[in-house]
Amino acid sequence: MPTLEIKDLHASINGQPILKGVSLIIPQGEVHAIMGPNGSGKSTLAKVIAGHEDYEVTSGDVLMDGESILEMEVDERSRKGLFLAFQYPMEVPGVSIANFLRAAIQSRLPEGKELEVTEYYQQLYREMDRLGMDRSFTSRSVNEGFSGGEKKRNEILQMAMLKPRYAILDETDSGLDIDALKIVANGVNALRGPDLGILLITHYQRLLDHIVPDNVHVMANGRILRSGNKDLALELEQKGYDWILESAA
Repeated sequence: MPTLEIKDLHASINGQPILKGVSLIIPQGEVHAIMGPNGSGKSTLAKVIAGHEDYEVTSGDVLMDGESILEMEVDERSRKGLFLAFQYPMEVPGVSIANFLRAAIQSRLPEGKELEVTEYYQQLYREMDRLGMDRSFTSRSVNEGFSGGEKKRNEILQMAMLKPRYAILDETDSGLDIDALKIVANGVNALRGPDLGILLITHYQRLLDHIVPDNVHVMANGRILRSGNKDLALELEQKGYDWILESAA
């Protein structure tokens, strides 16, 4: 079965160890959630997998379908089928959403093959309608002047259009009111299927009420301390993290 596999991953920033031996397997077709307190290393894990240049991998590996991606550039990882939805999406002034996505999809096509424009816009409008995005957004610069909810919808729109094999959603629920959360969650659920593995990073159980995970992992101090099914997230909601931190001490 195709998998995104994290093998005993250690990573640091400015010489400070952040990840201290993370191992995790995310098969295509499954949704895995990582929860944990602030500073546990969750967002660092997402950035290291995606290839953020500020982080140094000191040992371990990340394999996509058995192939190490650690020596690949960020864009190569993306073209291989990896997608990262940012906790704080960046603004890209002067580049419209339509042109941004069109260029990204074109870059994934075989050399010499051109994107069929009519089909592209049909798919784009279909996905925007699903996410409750007005079609006028296609001409707006990427994330410029967007609300928090609009930025997060735009991230899910990119995922829908790029059709990755593995998607990492880094605190996609942060800053969303309940209505925006439901719309984003519905967009993610519409993309679930046998060809997509999803890693959800979140603080809160409320996201997992709408995107029900196959597995939940608790991360603290740069390690995964416990794994379980969706009931583990409910237990964390009731009891907090201290009982897991104490048992791991």
